[in-house]
Amino acid sequence: MSADLRLVVFDVDGTLVDSQADIHAAMIDAFASAELAAPGRADVLGIVGLSLPEAMAELAPGVDAATRLRMVEAYKNAYATRRKTVGAAEGSPLFPGVRDVLDAVHAVPHWLPGIATGKSRRGLDALLDGHGLRGRFVTEQVSDHHPSKPHPAMLHAALSETGVAARHAVMVGDTEFDMAMARAAGMVAIGVTWGYHPAPRLAEAHHLIDDIAVLPALLKDIWGET
Repeated sequence: MSADLRLVVFDVDGTLVDSQADIHAAMIDAFASAELAAPGRADVLGIVGLSLPEAMAELAPGVDAATRLRMVEAYKNAYATRRKTVGAAEGSPLFPGVRDVLDAVHAVPHWLPGIATGKSRRGLDALLDGHGLRGRFVTEQVSDHHPSKPHPAMLHAALSETGVAARHAVMVGDTEFDMAMARAAGMVAIGVTWGYHPAPRLAEAHHLIDDIAVLPALLKDIWGET
């Protein structure tokens, strides 16, 4: 492993992009497919970060497994249809300042940007293409190939792919699942307060930030860089 490289892993929904409209609309359609009343927006946003099967189990605990699987497929189809109709960038816009900070991270040669998301490969590709961010991240971990957050498998894979030691890596996310995942992987957990979990749910964060613009300076402080 290199002692010089640093890894900055970002969550996506609620951290880089505001996808709540897409997520809530798709969840309404998923519940409608099973003739069930949809949960409220706050309940839906509360499970953002989990992989879809786990999220559906949280939102519809009394529904049998076969029905929940159909609801998961209905959600995926509804999300894909909305993406085609509304557009990935329009339906899930970048939060203010995100592009500038991604540029700043990318500009430091030994800082490696990565992604760990509950999105599928298809969903992440569509989002990256929509925002012109394809190829910006050196490691991209998605729900297709890993257990749901907060299991640390995504971060273990990101560390393995980049050759960075956990002590030289951070996870930036907006949910308690991101914070727990980072701690389980031995990484620094940076919670953001503009996302879908309120600050009290981010109790496991090592650091909390209210503005993404401060992230580069925080990273330098964490790693003792000038």
